[in-house]
Amino acid sequence: MNAAEQLLMNAINMQGVGKRYGDHQVISELDLSIASGESLAIIGHNGAGKTTLMKLILGLARPSSGRIELWNQAVNGGSLQGRDSIGFLPEAVSFHGGLSGRDMLRFYARLKGETPGQCDELLELLGLSDAAGRAIRTYSKGMRQRLGLAQALLGKPRLLLLDEPTSGLDPFLRQHFYDIIAQRQAAGATILISSHALTEIEAQTNRIAIMKNGRIIIDGSLSQLRAAAALPVQIVLTAAPGQRDALFEKLARERGVNRVGSEQCELLCSDTDKVSLLHRISAPQYAIEDIQVNPPRLDDLYAYFVNSDEQP
Repeated sequence: MNAAEQLLMNAINMQGVGKRYGDHQVISELDLSIASGESLAIIGHNGAGKTTLMKLILGLARPSSGRIELWNQAVNGGSLQGRDSIGFLPEAVSFHGGLSGRDMLRFYARLKGETPGQCDELLELLGLSDAAGRAIRTYSKGMRQRLGLAQALLGKPRLLLLDEPTSGLDPFLRQHFYDIIAQRQAAGATILISSHALTEIEAQTNRIAIMKNGRIIIDGSLSQLRAAAALPVQIVLTAAPGQRDALFEKLARERGVNRVGSEQCELLCSDTDKVSLLHRISAPQYAIEDIQVNPPRLDDLYAYFVNSDEQP
């Protein structure tokens, strides 16, 4: 199969997948497809089934029902060919504390048939070169997390499964992490991320799937989720000094106007009315010093869909 054919193939296909532990149904009738080279974020409450979903994809757990395929090949709990094309970063990274970071990474490299030179490259990429010779027990949580990511990146896997990958990372390292993931996706890797960090994930993936009680209740791009929720857009207007009361009076005929702060007014409108509203309030008589347009954030969308009575 050539590179073009691989890109046309879905990396993951899940049809009617269920997982039960005794009387507890963790995953229920789940359908999900992820195209090769695509990135998808799975978000949901604790116990929604996100980690179980990753275990099923990895073949670490067997589905109670349904079918899972990776690159059109069934996952059956152990015999998947090309397993070395998958990189996995678990939520709780655990390494032998007595080994150095370099020795631990080289151990995983031998399991994957990779060279020690690649270990040094990854340690440099993740900012761990200076600590590579130190025992892992001396590492901070963030350093262990970066070592875990280096392990997941060994062999330049075609599929990356990342469970809460930025846990323990400061804001600078979180952005560096997403830069690395974007580079791997640009090179053709498929990315599946499970995360609670909604504010950081919304601009980092092609699609977002929201899980609730073992089901995916909605799946789409951020713009598609916004369209489905139809939540209002917030427009914050900063009045010229001393003009807020006058601005508020002029805006009184508009729906959803509120006073905010000492010199600001807030307007709520639908996305379809946004442009016409901005056109109206841009007239000189409104004495507006600044306009800020805030579409619904992923936090707002998540709360809407999870709490909607129509959702399971």
